[in-house]
Amino acid sequence: MSKGASHTLREARSTHLSGIGLRLLAAFLITAMSAAIHAVADRLPVGQIMFWRALLALPPILIYMLWRNESLRTAHPRLHITRGALGAISMALSFLSLAYLPVANAQALAYLAPVLALPLAALLLGERLTLTVILAAALGFGGVLAMLWQALALPGDGAAIGVAAGLAYAFTMAFVRVHTKRMTVTEGSSTIAFYFAIVAAASGLVTLPFGWQPLSLTSFTWLTLAGLLGGVGHIISNEATARAPVSTLAPFDFTGLIWALGFDLILFATLPSGLGWLGIALITGAALLITFRPPKQGG
Repeated sequence: MSKGASHTLREARSTHLSGIGLRLLAAFLITAMSAAIHAVADRLPVGQIMFWRALLALPPILIYMLWRNESLRTAHPRLHITRGALGAISMALSFLSLAYLPVANAQALAYLAPVLALPLAALLLGERLTLTVILAAALGFGGVLAMLWQALALPGDGAAIGVAAGLAYAFTMAFVRVHTKRMTVTEGSSTIAFYFAIVAAASGLVTLPFGWQPLSLTSFTWLTLAGLLGGVGHIISNEATARAPVSTLAPFDFTGLIWALGFDLILFATLPSGLGWLGIALITGAALLITFRPPKQGG
């Protein structure tokens, strides 16, 4: 092997490893954002949290766009409105789930999104529905049933609301993934992120007449952290994707569950019960099965 080829190979490996490192960092940042939301979700309305989370994510997104020299111009504003509306609904459901469930349980339910996205892609985009996808969907819903059984066994209906919201979030996020996949043919990822943040902030602001709560310094600090962590996490995730294949990076998303369990223990002194652990294991297993599914055969 020539010196030039060897140098190129070393550069490729270095770039590949930096992509993995950035994805690990992104998983931490996004999970930390969920923990910050969980800290205020039981005392602030969902719409108020949405507004601040989306608004405070804009500065890092705009800085990233300037650095990348990307434009806000788009030829498909309707696609951004639709994507923003779907994303705002999924965000509201995610925050509602975090209000009633530990971070780890809500995170596990979120893992259903890529599992559900594949049957939707088969239905809406004509992709093939394989035995692996069917098995993963069955495992995922088994995990949901375990979590729901645990929730219904508890006094009150808070946990059941959290599971229902988390399941609804996974469904809507699956639609968002398919819709976003279509958009990436003509739209840049930072452009999509910017218009989503605008639509989500506007959706949250609409709820102002329904009664927002005065913000304490503590609540505003958590909201600021959530917005900045979410915005920076999105940017870091994009940079990771630019450096390594999606199939290589996908397994590292699941490190978010480890961080979620850590945040639950350290910040909120909670851990899942037996059925909760079973539900997390089944859903994570389903998502891993999708991640490591065999590549499509030609034709």
